[in-house]
Amino acid sequence: MFRRITLFVCLLTAPLWAQEEGIKPTLLTLKHARNYTLKIPAPRGQIVDRNGEPLAVTRVCQNLAVSFPTPVDYPDEKGLAFAREQIALAEQILGKKLNISDKSIERHFRNRGILPFDIIQDISAADQEKLKGKMGEGLILHPMYVRHYPHGALAAHIIGYAGRSGPPSDGPLGHDEPLWTDAEGRDGLEAAFNEQLTGKPGQIMLYFDANGKRAYEKVTVPPRPGNTVVTTLDVKLQKLCEDVLKKGAKRGAIVFMDPNNGDILAMASWPTFDLNLFIPSISVAQFNALSDDPNKPLFPRAFRSAYPPGSIWKPFVGIAALESGAITPEDTFEGLPQMQIGNIIMRNWTKKEVGWLNFSEAMEQSCDTWFYQVGIRTGPGPLVEWALRFGFGAKTGIPLRHEAEGFVTTPEFLKEKEGRRFGDGDLANFSIGQGFLLTSPLQMAQGMATIANGGTFYQTRLVQQVQDLDNKVLFPYDVRIKDQIYIRPDHYAALKKGLIDVVTGGVGTGRRAGVPGIVVAGKTGTAEWGPKKENRNAAWFVGFAPAHNPKYAFAILYEGDPHEKHSHGGTVSAPMAAQILKELFKDEIKPPKGKQPKPTPTPKAEELAD
Repeated sequence: MFRRITLFVCLLTAPLWAQEEGIKPTLLTLKHARNYTLKIPAPRGQIVDRNGEPLAVTRVCQNLAVSFPTPVDYPDEKGLAFAREQIALAEQILGKKLNISDKSIERHFRNRGILPFDIIQDISAADQEKLKGKMGEGLILHPMYVRHYPHGALAAHIIGYAGRSGPPSDGPLGHDEPLWTDAEGRDGLEAAFNEQLTGKPGQIMLYFDANGKRAYEKVTVPPRPGNTVVTTLDVKLQKLCEDVLKKGAKRGAIVFMDPNNGDILAMASWPTFDLNLFIPSISVAQFNALSDDPNKPLFPRAFRSAYPPGSIWKPFVGIAALESGAITPEDTFEGLPQMQIGNIIMRNWTKKEVGWLNFSEAMEQSCDTWFYQVGIRTGPGPLVEWALRFGFGAKTGIPLRHEAEGFVTTPEFLKEKEGRRFGDGDLANFSIGQGFLLTSPLQMAQGMATIANGGTFYQTRLVQQVQDLDNKVLFPYDVRIKDQIYIRPDHYAALKKGLIDVVTGGVGTGRRAGVPGIVVAGKTGTAEWGPKKENRNAAWFVGFAPAHNPKYAFAILYEGDPHEKHSHGGTVSAPMAAQILKELFKDEIKPPKGKQPKPTPTPKAEELAD
């Protein structure tokens, strides 16, 4: 490049005698000679699950394009006529109409006619086959990189999608301009790790001879693909959770975590959507269909929405009461059918007298009036403190935008917003997971994971590491302990017994979550939420398994329709837990030898209403 500039300067300053003798500057005879240096966009890096299964990849697609004859120094009218002729040929071969405006053709021809003008992006293999041997010189297929999601809708809310960084350029072709518009992350991990996933562009030189004909092209710098983001997800478990939600709920969420390190193994929101709809760009009609769907498939319920917890809050209330010394595991309180608290009558969900109960027994049958009494005795200080220690009311810290914080009712909030103190009625509501309390399914799975392992609060982790093409780890996200929550052994034993009895006990509300051969610990919960005219149930089942050596902690949410009567934690969410756990432990469940016992009768729906 330096020599070319030097020659040009020397020729312009040549002495007059040289010009008079007929020596002419060579460059003046090469008015059509050109070379262009353009960028080749790099393949975007992969997003994979914990076992290396691809969740987001880059593939090569073929675009059908018009290739204008060079040099492109003929009138716009001729360029337009040529393009229209080629488009008509393509329509005839493919048997379809292509809606391409004259304006877009003319702008491309005038400003960047040396480059192909795309008329069909990412043309199908079937259409490519139809075109073979029929395109002539004016139509070409040329490759480009596009994003692809091999599993379609799987984990869509987590992966997010990558869209064009801007509209295709149709202005004058400039030096170092990309051959096509690159992709950038728009949501999910695609957006959070956009910088790491974006590769380094390559460089191509296009050479045109003295007559303006393309002489040749040369890749001078090959593009380097982006880095790989390794998630903590397990594709098989993620698919299992989404399949169970699809069959069991119109709307809902399931989160499974490893309680031994804080890894998110699956985080499913239902309904979901196919990420490939956004590649290379989603149509207005398709986007409106997703946006207008009353079930909100674009909304990630697992981590971006918060719901009242209902009775799944009771384990944390019990820990607060025990650890603050308000009660002991042996203390008993009467399971009344109802209680008057202030001026309000507050009832037990069974509306029956259930006798005197200790903590484990009250947990098994989820006795509301027992927890009213214990919550009032404990007071707001310990209840709020222990809720916050388990991570409620704060984001978990996963690298996804707009994660829900949830909400924990505090005395300060009631004083500032409601103008009153934290009274007995508030304590009673707090103790059964109602009132102003809100939690996301992810937060609840995090809380159950901490209970499952005995009190080690791990930093919840969605990404293990970012690595390069050579598998060198560039950014590790190591397992980290946020807090060590001490729970007295006798208190923990009473809590675990209550959670196991929820599933295995004679009056347990979560018996439909039972899995033969596997001890499951869990808690049902049903909470009302939403405006009165659209009041609906948030039906929960949360827990861990196996209870004595936990491999999984989980939270399952069923979001009911307005005024839906049957949606309770024990009737709709617990069975979904059983389906997933049976599949997860199918290799460990051995059929009993000898005489088979009679199967346990299926619990009645009214026995599982909590």
